[in-house]
Amino acid sequence: MPERSPPARRPRAVRKRRARLLAMARLGVSMMLHNRLKLAGTLSGVVLAVVLGVQQLSILLGLLHKNTMLVENAKADLWILPAGTQMLQAGGRLADSVLQRARATAGVMAAEPLLYGSVTLRKATGGTEPVTLIGTSLPGGLGGPWNLVAGSARALAQPDTVIVEDSERERYGGLNLGSELELNGYQVRVGGFTWGLLPYGPAYAFTEIDVARAIQKIPSDRMNFVLVALDDRAQLASVERALKERLPEVTVLSKREFSKSIVDQLLKQQLGMSFGISTLFGVSVGLMIVALSMFSSVVERLREFGTLKAIGCTGFDLAALLVTQSVVYAAFGSLVGLALIGRFCEAIRGPRLVPIIPNFIYAVVPGVMVLLCILAAGLAVRRVVKLEPGRVFQ
Repeated sequence: MPERSPPARRPRAVRKRRARLLAMARLGVSMMLHNRLKLAGTLSGVVLAVVLGVQQLSILLGLLHKNTMLVENAKADLWILPAGTQMLQAGGRLADSVLQRARATAGVMAAEPLLYGSVTLRKATGGTEPVTLIGTSLPGGLGGPWNLVAGSARALAQPDTVIVEDSERERYGGLNLGSELELNGYQVRVGGFTWGLLPYGPAYAFTEIDVARAIQKIPSDRMNFVLVALDDRAQLASVERALKERLPEVTVLSKREFSKSIVDQLLKQQLGMSFGISTLFGVSVGLMIVALSMFSSVVERLREFGTLKAIGCTGFDLAALLVTQSVVYAAFGSLVGLALIGRFCEAIRGPRLVPIIPNFIYAVVPGVMVLLCILAAGLAVRRVVKLEPGRVFQ
């Protein structure tokens, strides 16, 4: 039986290079800890970049969610919209024939009409407030309501009953269960309250679709949308394709497609531009602090870096030292920044604004900040790489 040859040893040059890098990394950390004031200042730059960047992103995601929450919570797999519709709006209306053809399509378990429009609420104390009224069909209830904190969705089966937003109770005149109010001059009664259903406009209110038609004076054979729920065995793509063939005069979108359409339209408007500029500004300010702090640190320690070069350190070794510092700044600054922004989002959370920080942000932000901090340290790296060893003897 042939003897096994011993495993090849790591080349001596590779081990030496690794030892040099570890030594430079330890030296870089020691230099950081030596000047605590500069350390705190540089870390504050990373923390500022993380807090401002993630804060703007979380608020933007919260606002986008506010405008897609009806689509996400309507319990509909497909939406049938007036032709050309890209957002939730009370524009065109669909005929009853669209509803009937949708119901006759294979794979459709339920198809229900939905009314969506703006009405005026007259307060008992005087004055008016705009409300977005949603009319749903019973008993299916595709389209809402959800997030109820008082009353029940079953209350809509009672005559002339509405469910309104809890956070607007005082604004609407101090409402309680059973309170009466006027919508477009139509007398209704409060049967329940939701929480947080405040889109990028007037709050949502829900009522039975025939009551909504009476309030808005809409004919009984007209609707704004048709909501479709599929049979458990039906394939979404095949039913969507069948509906598009049967209803060529309208737009048919899946829940995901409609949500994406709304988000795209909002981002194309000033919402995306304003939040994008704010985020870029915050991150840029933080990285400028990091870059200037690291460069000033190099300038202050030129004799020390010159000494290191004079005793045999290469430009690559010194660059590794600064990159190590950048990674440490980015890692600790990201952890502190994410902890602060998490507490901040909890503090400002309310029915009008619910900042959203997806879980992947906590994994992505440290990596992004490491990359950006290394780029920010580029000026300092360039300075030490070009440093002449003879500088130490001047």
